[in-house]
Amino acid sequence: MATEQEYKAAVVALKEATDNVKQTAETAQAEMKNLGEITRETKETADKALLQMNSLSARVTEMEQKQSRRAAGGDSQETKSIGARIVGSDEFKAIASEGSSWRGRMSFDVKNITSTSTTGASGTTGLVVADRQPGVVQAVPNRNLVIRNLLMPGNTASQSIDYVRETGFTNAANFVAENPSSPKPQSEITFDLDTVAVRTLAHWVLASKQILADAPMLQSYIDQRLRYGLAYVEDNALLNGDGTGQNLKGLMTQASAFAAPAGVKVENNTMIDTLRLAMLQATLALYPATGHVLNPTDWASIELTKDTQGRYIFSNPTGLAAPTLWGLPVVESLALAQNNFLTGAFRYAAQIFDREDATVLISTEDRDNFVKNMVTILAEERLALAVYRPEALIKGQFEAAAGG
Repeated sequence: MATEQEYKAAVVALKEATDNVKQTAETAQAEMKNLGEITRETKETADKALLQMNSLSARVTEMEQKQSRRAAGGDSQETKSIGARIVGSDEFKAIASEGSSWRGRMSFDVKNITSTSTTGASGTTGLVVADRQPGVVQAVPNRNLVIRNLLMPGNTASQSIDYVRETGFTNAANFVAENPSSPKPQSEITFDLDTVAVRTLAHWVLASKQILADAPMLQSYIDQRLRYGLAYVEDNALLNGDGTGQNLKGLMTQASAFAAPAGVKVENNTMIDTLRLAMLQATLALYPATGHVLNPTDWASIELTKDTQGRYIFSNPTGLAAPTLWGLPVVESLALAQNNFLTGAFRYAAQIFDREDATVLISTEDRDNFVKNMVTILAEERLALAVYRPEALIKGQFEAAAGG
């Protein structure tokens, strides 16, 4: 049990931590006003200050609750051993008063000292502690997120990305005489200015201050899950975002549609043939492909392709070679629907601009959190996607490309 001095020291430390949080908040407001953003150093200071304040607040609350239970005698029974409970029972005291003259047999009600007294879903009691396994079992395993790694990385300190795209080039270059009678040929180059906005991706959860203080690993778990939630939505948006509202405009939305180039004769067109033709289409557009993105089911179908003698064509079941097709790496993504494909020069075609990396913030000053001992845990990131060359990305469907 904490002493009175320990309690007073904890209260003083909590007041200092609270003042520190307020001072950090004022600094953050000043930076937003003067710089338009909060510096990384201030964010880190705010995180540390909030964690310290929450921890001390939970500690003070715990001291007060224990002191209250002690005054009411509420936890005396919980801390007694089986022997202490028996010795302290009225039945045993009656026997003891008779001394050595007592003869006979008696029983004790032990319902309060067996595991049957447990309430709730846990098997833990004051006498028997459940074998608690470390960590938390996730409802669904994490998906392998791959689209970000395909693209050129970048950073920005602005709200939008402007880039100039060449939209036309009339090449009139030609041989001319030493003393031409007419002006030398004039070529034409036209440009267009494109703009993409920085988008914000965010979500939050509520948690009690007590559970975060009593189970420190839970806070890191929530942090990890919230960051994964951002990355999961980002991965899908980078590939499939339709650009409406606040969504990104993804690669599949802007990619060029597959159209089998003329002059190539293919008999009994297969998925493998289709991907080779998509590579040719990118090459003819002067953007040689660097890889393929496929749904795992489609890639499995390709790997299981056999010749007339039952031998695998593109795979070796006992080998450890990385997934490749026609000399290009294959990336499997569950974000891509089955029977669809995306082939192209990815790093040449598009670039990601990170305005604000994924961060997790904790606040007790959201709505009525303060009076309810709750905290809001917010995860947020800001980014933009610029697709410079849609012609460098070829999208299509296997069934349609293969004629069914």
